[in-house]
Amino acid sequence: MRVLLGSSDHEIVDLSGSTLEAAATNIQAAIKEKSIDALILVGGDGMAHLGVNACANTDIPMAIVPAGTGNDAAEVFGMPASNPAESIRLILDGLSTPKAIDALRVSHDGVSTWALGSASAGFDALVNARANKMRWPKGPNRYYVAMLLELASFKPIKYQSVIDGKPRDFEAMLCVVSNTGVFGGGMLVVPDASVTDAKLDILLVKKMSRLKFVTIFPRVYKGTHITDRDVEIVRGSKISISASGMPIYSDGEYVGQAPFEAQVVPGALRVIAPAI
Repeated sequence: MRVLLGSSDHEIVDLSGSTLEAAATNIQAAIKEKSIDALILVGGDGMAHLGVNACANTDIPMAIVPAGTGNDAAEVFGMPASNPAESIRLILDGLSTPKAIDALRVSHDGVSTWALGSASAGFDALVNARANKMRWPKGPNRYYVAMLLELASFKPIKYQSVIDGKPRDFEAMLCVVSNTGVFGGGMLVVPDASVTDAKLDILLVKKMSRLKFVTIFPRVYKGTHITDRDVEIVRGSKISISASGMPIYSDGEYVGQAPFEAQVVPGALRVIAPAI
């Protein structure tokens, strides 16, 4: 990777660290000192989450070379999953023309963080927690196996929400606040989502039997779940969600406990993304 980047006319600054926290500190310092003109990340959605929290509301564009378990951000950006050389070429070609896209501001218990793809507190968050503890299987299948294990004892969750000032209470199997429309290693939760429409998309999979949920869930990978009468997509600009005892996951990363608020911030992030 360094050889590919080094062959360009750009100076390369290595901001990696022995831990993810160390890398985050290095990146934030470089941005504060204005010692870099762009941030290129190598990894999966966890690394993309680190990048958006460093680059949002700055003039530093971010790019990602996919190399993780989940590569949803890279897919949205248009980076090939198994061709790092081509990803580097696309990034170098796009350095002079970054795109401005929306990002999510996620707030809970007095703490605010940024998200690129999604924020949720419910079944998917519980599955994320289980999947993160698993060592097998590798790749996106780990999420699917974790889902089946979690479903065995899962009950619909009671939510209290306020969407753009309008209260709404409901019971649901799944509630995902999405910006990119993709999460969980290729699931098309909101197939027609846009990162430039200044809107967030809320996917609701309403209360149903476990058997029906098992039949609907695989359809998420093709985006055909949205035709079911028990699936609803609501659009807005801000939502607050309360779900007692539920963990909050943002871009697949644990960020705290519900309740939380998510708000779309139009044009908050600059990215190098040929697909946008």
